[in-house]
Amino acid sequence: MSINRTIFRKFPRTFWVANTIELCERWAWYGFFMLFANYLTESADIGGLEFSQAEKGYIMGIGTGILYFLPVFTGAIADKYGYKSVLFISFLIYTSAFLMLPLFDTFTGVFLMFLYLAIGAALFKPVISATIAKTTDKSTSSIGFGIFYMMVNIGAFFGPMVTLLYKDNYNLVFQISAGIIALNFILLLFYKEPGREKNSDPLKKALLRVVNNIWIVLQDVKFVLFLLIVAGFWSMYYQLFFTLPVFITQWVDTSIVFDFFNKYLPFIANEYGKDGQMEAEFITNLDAFFIILFQIIVSTIVMKQKPLSAMLSGFIISSIGMALTLLTQNVIFTLIAIYIFAIGEMAASPKITEYIGRIASSDKKALYMGYSYLPVFVGSILAGIISGPVYQRLSDKHTILAKEIEIRGISIPDGLTQNEYFDTAALSLNMTGKELTHYLWANYNPSDIWMVILSVGLFSAFCLWLYNRTLIKN
Repeated sequence: MSINRTIFRKFPRTFWVANTIELCERWAWYGFFMLFANYLTESADIGGLEFSQAEKGYIMGIGTGILYFLPVFTGAIADKYGYKSVLFISFLIYTSAFLMLPLFDTFTGVFLMFLYLAIGAALFKPVISATIAKTTDKSTSSIGFGIFYMMVNIGAFFGPMVTLLYKDNYNLVFQISAGIIALNFILLLFYKEPGREKNSDPLKKALLRVVNNIWIVLQDVKFVLFLLIVAGFWSMYYQLFFTLPVFITQWVDTSIVFDFFNKYLPFIANEYGKDGQMEAEFITNLDAFFIILFQIIVSTIVMKQKPLSAMLSGFIISSIGMALTLLTQNVIFTLIAIYIFAIGEMAASPKITEYIGRIASSDKKALYMGYSYLPVFVGSILAGIISGPVYQRLSDKHTILAKEIEIRGISIPDGLTQNEYFDTAALSLNMTGKELTHYLWANYNPSDIWMVILSVGLFSAFCLWLYNRTLIKN
């Protein structure tokens, strides 16, 4: 215990301020992001925008991808103008974006506002990571980054738990995220800029250096191949936000979970359930809950494994888990699948950065580590395609229903919301809503998308194994 206290005393105040800022940022981000897919696609009469699944995929995939690509450049901007100044601009963009996003209801407007929000996040990411790195040393970096990732997961879990309380009013969801981010303006008063090399070069020269570094990285074919392989893992991970909440809302019967909480913990059923069903985001958010509970245990198990072995295991397990979440209408099965996915995520994700550090040559380690998040950029784009046009063609309930109505030659008036359209179709087919859902499930097999997810994940795992056997075996 005395050793732990000694280590904790080694952290400067800025370390704790930065971690608290990270907690607020992740709280605000996941508070809206977990609900974002349904907000974009749900029926207008419950506050949704009724975008197509393809439009949702393009917005979330491209926007999130750009968020993870821009830090290559925003890091140089932070080195030039100072961490504190860039953080202030980031929070200003964040807050204004959250407040303005619900004011737009067209694809172009929402897309541009999400890109604006992504710029704020891209300014934030390299600064806060660099702050943690600069306020830790060899003796404290392990526990320091452990604390940092714990803050990420706490924010990822509690953010949606708070905003879900106000899902009936999406404007409030965005306003809550704006308010949480705004707290960072206060925390910034206590933030002391960590020691950094002041860059006196013109900004243009610094950005040109970044472009040159990208070219250097792209010339290393082995490293680029590795980044593309790892992108497969991130394309699965983002289905947790892009696809799973929509799939559960459209197809999964969560009444068993609702009845359980209604009997033993009625306040949870009251706050996170509606019409005898649990909110889809409550179910998907259990991934973060599992990570909070089991990350230390899983990390202990894989700690002594080689990064490649842990990554391979993680890729395979997470592939199976995410695929199984989209296989049935049974929510218990879904919960088990989310737990399986979380185990794979906990095993693979921390080892990716470690593996990059091992395969990079000694003179390029710092450069390559700076580009370790590029697979997230590529993976987000691929995830957007899978959750967008692919999901729309294979699994989207509204698209499938419209096809069935057209086949039967039934005439339904224009101008109806999605819910009104579904209710009118059910009435025309002499079915209840639940009967119509089961009919569409049985006749159109929307669960087939699980094969797409599993194929991407297992192909990535196979490519990683082949990559190590042929290119990195020594």
